[in-house]
Amino acid sequence: MMTKSHLADLDRRHLIHPVTNFRAHEQKGVTILQSGEGSWLEDSNGNRLLDGFAGLWCVNVGYGQQSVVQAAMEQMQRLPYATGYFSFGSEPAIQLAARLVELSPASLQRVYFSLGGSDAIDAAIRYITHYYNTLGQPQRKHFIALERGYHGSTAVGAGLTGLPAFHYNFDVPRENQHHIPCPYAYRSPVGDDPAALIAESVRQLRSKVEALGADNVAAFFCEPIMGSGGVVVPPAGWLRAMQDTCRELGILMLVDEVITGFGRTGPMFACTDEGVEPDMMTVAKGLTSGYAPMGALLMSEEIYATIADGPGGDRLVGHGQTYSAHPVSAAVGLEVLRLYLEGGMLAQGQAVAPYFSEHLQAMLQHPLVGDARSRGLLGALELVADKRTRAPFDPALKLNERLSRIAYENGIIFRAFADNILGFAPALCFSESEFDFLFERLTLSLDELLEQSDVLRAVT
Repeated sequence: MMTKSHLADLDRRHLIHPVTNFRAHEQKGVTILQSGEGSWLEDSNGNRLLDGFAGLWCVNVGYGQQSVVQAAMEQMQRLPYATGYFSFGSEPAIQLAARLVELSPASLQRVYFSLGGSDAIDAAIRYITHYYNTLGQPQRKHFIALERGYHGSTAVGAGLTGLPAFHYNFDVPRENQHHIPCPYAYRSPVGDDPAALIAESVRQLRSKVEALGADNVAAFFCEPIMGSGGVVVPPAGWLRAMQDTCRELGILMLVDEVITGFGRTGPMFACTDEGVEPDMMTVAKGLTSGYAPMGALLMSEEIYATIADGPGGDRLVGHGQTYSAHPVSAAVGLEVLRLYLEGGMLAQGQAVAPYFSEHLQAMLQHPLVGDARSRGLLGALELVADKRTRAPFDPALKLNERLSRIAYENGIIFRAFADNILGFAPALCFSESEFDFLFERLTLSLDELLEQSDVLRAVT
């Protein structure tokens, strides 16, 4: 068995970590996670940690669910791989596709399985392009998304992501990828009035489509809540208004539920809260609760049939991946869905969500916290130097890095974004006592951060 120092050295020399500064990671070194149970993790040094972020917004049913492990093991023994090419398939993938259609908005009738959220977005872009070319509208090549939105980091999808870190030196966004402001109540120039925020988003979308020419626009992509952009929670009615606007303008709407799906905001899918029926929807993360790689693109029958029956319908549709509809991932997905519904995990998440929200709102009493926002078990706190003016801290202070270290020493994990927004996505199995522990240790961590002299000087 390799020693921890040997593993750390191998990691430093060979493993490229996602979304990190390469040299900074080499200097810091890897933190090796060893095991997990429920909402708790243990690292290779024996530290026990409460995971307030469900891995990466994904371990919705918690760690160590033996029925999920059993489902994967039985499928691996029976049939570890089945290609979806050449009209082959497997029972769990077929069942999972049908189950997703049952649970999703009625507009979505077809399912393409990907390996995760990023390539589900990539598949959507390709199928939308195919769709409009088939319709004889090849000029529709422009895509609109939201600033601060996240739609993965593929060569094309990263251009729809509205975060500069995913653009720098990657030559995106492309000329046909555009962004409009997101409904960020805490920092919106129109204020935090819900009606004004919705009206401004509608105006911005109309204006962008008009500038590009409605006949040139393919689709609008959005998350019900902008997760990686800082858990920006739009007002109720926003998503429905954006759907209505897309229909009026004659463009497709894709709802990206990679983070918000599978009980994260309360219902199985966030868009169902407002009766939204998108043309496409992407999911991943909670689909398998992170136990196996899998994502999916769901699309309307109209898009599918147009591609299938249009000119050139006798040709194959040249999009696919070796591991699409992987039987082991699909078996895991089926069991995870069972846990959400029959296992009561969805109901458990809904039951504790108000307790989570109460804790977040109570954190507004802390000198460093300027805003608290959430929906279901997806939430954020925003740290500010001046609560009255909402002035942010100087990025040079690197508060997010400091706070992450302090919190880890205090036994908790959450997401500290570079702009000093703290993201939380606890597993649906979180108990009230675990929330008590999380926020007690969070308060302690913020107090320790505030005691640092340069931070204290920056607070006004």
